[in-house]
Formats: sequence, structure tokens, C-alpha cells
Amino acid sequence: MSPGFRHGAAALLCAALLVTGCSKKEAAGVLAAPAGGAAPQGAFLAYEHDVRIELDAAELAPRLAQSQAACQQATFGECEVLEVGQEGGDWPSARLTVRIVPAGVEPLIAAASRGGAIGSRSTHAEDLARAVQDNAELQERLRHEQARLLEFQQRRDLAVADMIALSRQLAEVEAQLQAASQESAQQQRRIQTQKLTLRFQPPGGQSGRGEIAQAVRDFFATLAIGTVWTIRAVAFLIPVALVLCVVVALWRRLRRRRA
Repeated sequence: MSPGFRHGAAALLCAALLVTGCSKKEAAGVLAAPAGGAAPQGAFLAYEHDVRIELDAAELAPRLAQSQAACQQATFGECEVLEVGQEGGDWPSARLTVRIVPAGVEPLIAAASRGGAIGSRSTHAEDLARAVQDNAELQERLRHEQARLLEFQQRRDLAVADMIALSRQLAEVEAQLQAASQESAQQQRRIQTQKLTLRFQPPGGQSGRGEIAQAVRDFFATLAIGTVWTIRAVAFLIPVALVLCVVVALWRRLRRRRA
């Protein structure tokens, strides 16, 4: 074995170790990525955040409107509103789901929770590396197939039936290629932006007082329903009691005769 070959093999081994070390560092970076931070370079992670914010009941609707306006006006970066929901009554709540650039996640959460408290928070990251790779391979295969079909289409010795079949197959390939391109765009959108759901709720004490007030308001309704069912039960049992009395009287009379 020549010295040059040994030097080349050693260089390749060192390069492989460096790549392995880099991969381990990237994996550690993925696990240690802070909530709201951008995905590590080279990673295909789609982040989703769910934050529950406790505010006074009177502040829920205004804070929801402010957070929605901040997203629509791109106050903290490019942002898109996905869902808005609000419930009133004794258990008021509000919900806002947006897709925003990573740098805007924390500022939007801070603005939405100003004057309140964060009750809970969770972050989930979906690894799209395999899906991105599969989609890229699919697009490459479809492009090769499309190019081959276009070459066949240029031939002048094809029969009419072959031309029709070729055009149909080419249209199918182009449709699949377009769908794959749209899927790739959606994947990149999920990687480059992050989904954030803000849930606005009153503190636990206010919710408990609301439940007590609702129970007091339901007292008379429950009493009325119970009275109605009692009257119906009595009305149902009166005929049964009469029949039972007749049966007992007949049984006693027969017993006296036998005696």
C-alpha cells in the first residue's frame, strides 16, 4: 500500500469523524432549541407552540383584538391569522392561532400576556427531513419522466392513438409535479414559520365564582324540573297502587273462603 493511499484514507476518516461530530452537535442543538427560536441551520423542524394566558374576563376580548391586529399589521414580523375564536357567558375564553416568523413568537406572546400571567406553555417540533427528501426525490423522478415524454412527443412517426396516450400520460405527470411542488412550498412554509396558538382565559378564581353564580341561577330551574318529575311519578304510580289494592282484596277474600 503506497504512502499516498494511506494519507488519503486517513484524510477521509478524519472527514467522516468531523461530519459525525457535526451531526451530533446539530442533534444536540435540536433538543436544546428554545421555544420560539428558529430551527437549527440544516434542520427541517416545524415548530408549534400552545400558550394559555390568564387575564381578567373583561380583558379577554380587547386583548384578542390587539393580538389579532398585531399579527395582521406584521408588528413583530410576517404573520398570518389562521383561526380566531371567542366564547362568552359564565366561562369566557378567547383563542387566536397564527403562523409567524420565528423571531416574532416571543414578542407576540409577551404582548398578549402583558398585565396577565402565562398559565401553561408547550412546544412541539415535527421533523420534516424525511418528508422533504421524499418530495425532492419525487419531483426529480417526475421531471425526468416529463423530459422523456416530451422527447417522445417530438417524434413524427407516432400513430394518432400513441399521441393521445402520450398526451394523457404527460398531463398526469405534470399534474403530479404541480402537486409535489405545492407540497414542497407548504413544507418550506412550515419550516420557515412557526404555528402559535394563544388561549386567553380568566384566572381560576374567577372561573370558580362563575360556576357558583351559574349554580345559584340554576337552583330554581332544577327545583322546577324536580317538582315536575315528582308529579309525573305520582300520577304514574296512582293507577298501579289501585290495581295492587284490588289484587290484595281479591286474594284475601279467596283466602277467607278456603278457610
